[in-house]
Amino acid sequence: QVQLVESGGGLVQPGGSLRLSCAASGRTVSSSNMGWFRQAPGKEREFVAAIYWSGGGTYYADSVKGRFTISRDNAKNTMYLQMNSLKPEDMGSYYCAASTFRYSGSLYSTAGYAYWGQGTQVTVSS
Repeated sequence: QVQLVESGGGLVQPGGSLRLSCAASGRTVSSSNMGWFRQAPGKEREFVAAIYWSGGGTYYADSVKGRFTISRDNAKNTMYLQMNSLKPEDMGSYYCAASTFRYSGSLYSTAGYAYWGQGTQVTVSS
């Protein structure tokens, strides 16, 4: 089993930055795809960014391209999401997720991830 714990959320003004972290425990996630999703009140959980287990290819939702950067440190079993130029529409609970071992399915769907964190809240407001 994999346990995921997010941190780094908080209140930030529009245009500001936050860095989210996702610490994994239980086993190494170096051979798992890792992803970030977010969910605003009353809306479905949506894909934000993902990083492939092999080669480290990164993928982003169009709404965050050029502003967010996903990365991972396999030595620390941790994934990050650097969020810059934050907008009010970026608000929500941010969840990290990990796939099963060497999963080759979709990175963009919640169905592609077997393990989830509890979420960290991001509020963008002046």
